[in-house]
Amino acid sequence: MVSPVGLRDMHLISVCLGGIRRKLAWHLIVSAPARVSTESFQPRYRLGEGHMTRISKAHACCSGLRTGPESSVVAHDKTPNNTYFELHSSVARNFSITRGGPFYQLQLYLGTSKDEIVMWTALGAVLVSWFPLFLLSAAQGLAFGKETPIPFVLDFGVSVRFLIAVPLLILAETGIDRSIAIAVDNFLQSGLVQEDELSSFEAVIERITRLRDRILPEAVILVLAYLPSFFLFSSEILMTSASSWRFVEQQTLSRAEWWFGLFSMPVYRFLLLQWVWRACLWAFFLWRVSKLNLVLIPIHPDRAGGIGFLADAQSSFWLIAVAGGVVVAGELGNGIAYHGVTVNEALLTIACYCVIATLVLISPLLLLTPKLLRVKEQGLLEYGALASIYTQTLDVKLAYCGASEGEALLGSLELRSLADLRTVFALVERMRVVPIDKRTLIRLAFAVVLPIALLLFLATPHFIRTVLAF
Repeated sequence: MVSPVGLRDMHLISVCLGGIRRKLAWHLIVSAPARVSTESFQPRYRLGEGHMTRISKAHACCSGLRTGPESSVVAHDKTPNNTYFELHSSVARNFSITRGGPFYQLQLYLGTSKDEIVMWTALGAVLVSWFPLFLLSAAQGLAFGKETPIPFVLDFGVSVRFLIAVPLLILAETGIDRSIAIAVDNFLQSGLVQEDELSSFEAVIERITRLRDRILPEAVILVLAYLPSFFLFSSEILMTSASSWRFVEQQTLSRAEWWFGLFSMPVYRFLLLQWVWRACLWAFFLWRVSKLNLVLIPIHPDRAGGIGFLADAQSSFWLIAVAGGVVVAGELGNGIAYHGVTVNEALLTIACYCVIATLVLISPLLLLTPKLLRVKEQGLLEYGALASIYTQTLDVKLAYCGASEGEALLGSLELRSLADLRTVFALVERMRVVPIDKRTLIRLAFAVVLPIALLLFLATPHFIRTVLAF
């Protein structure tokens, strides 16, 4: 038999764990007395010596709660140490990886309003990169007609690059910037960053902002954008064997080709490399934030410790994926239409691009994997210890005491609490160490594949009609 003291302690544990089923989410947010410190790896409780010590330590986990007559869980000790406070920061709310840098400041200096910058930049990029090519090639009789094997208007790679990909690279700024700003502010609203870490969190944001506004990165990007144009003469002549709008004669570059190498392609490269730099800023932010003492909960329903919202921010890069896929599809379209490339020959290239592009798009979130791995390991240890305490106590009661008077053994509070505890432990086991869900992965992969799928649809119409016939 178990002493009356032991029975009271067993009942106390069962009541505490029974509250998981009814008030788990509220308890974690409002009145959890001790959050997990993933840096110091300090457990919420420690096992002492002896059975009664373990029971008292389990009770210490619920010390901020009291039970009413209906076993409801209510707040008990609302002190600054165990009450949730929503932090606010203008630094976090105004964070941006696009609204800064010399080029952005130049646009503001020229009188463009902040709300109109994206629209006017997209329009200007098209006017600079594609429209002069059309006028110059038309002036030399290279835009239309059958005399030129590849006239300008039928060059799929050039048209989709400057009429679709370039505007997308610019228009993507609005959606990506808004999603990232929401994600950064959500670190504070969700309680991931506590008050004592707020200054460190703001310091990370301010450092990213200073890097964004520096002149050197965009100067390097500008040099890299123009560097391939210095090899214009040799590369274009050696790579093109058939006459097209780029050549007036066999070895003479057209005026449109000069503009293409000196202005159009540098614009495209500058925008592309600018997004590479912005992605590096975003990745650097995530890496620096992962070093802070975030309040990550292994049983959070998003299965990512509470930072699952970052997947939504990363999925906002889907327009960049579409822009890249459009360029690849355009070049493959030229190969299929004019150079005898078959779809089967291009399949390996298409598959490699789709896999690599998808991995690059999700790569910034991989920087959080070490942090989440530690949280999951700690959660398995802590909830495993709690499960051991409860199951040992329950085993004693079932084996020697049986059910309480007037209570059936099956369906008792203790067994229901055990089922709840098993559910909670399963949440820890299913926790992802990469904050990426299937929806985000599918969305980004679909954005990468969509332009190429449209190309395959146009390139093999007979095959598509045959498939649809079934």
